[in-house]
Amino acid sequence: MNKSQNNFIEGIGNTPLIKLRAASEITGCNIYGKAEYLNPGGSVKDRAALALLKDAEEKKLISKGGIIVEGTLVIQE
Repeated sequence: MNKSQNNFIEGIGNTPLIKLRAASEITGCNIYGKAEYLNPGGSVKDRAALALLKDAEEKKLISKGGIIVEGTLVIQE
């Protein structure tokens, strides 16, 4: 049964582990990968962004109703 979240934030970091079958067979160990791409924002950066925002809130660096600008560097070749 799938678990549902009450809001966007609850879904961050609650991504499944997926068994990496080939790596497990080669090593003789059970090896799993965390499917971070299944975060609500579809990014491995969701968890880090949430931690940064929570920290900024606790330190009173940001407040409700404010504007946050995020700059991401994307290099395309």
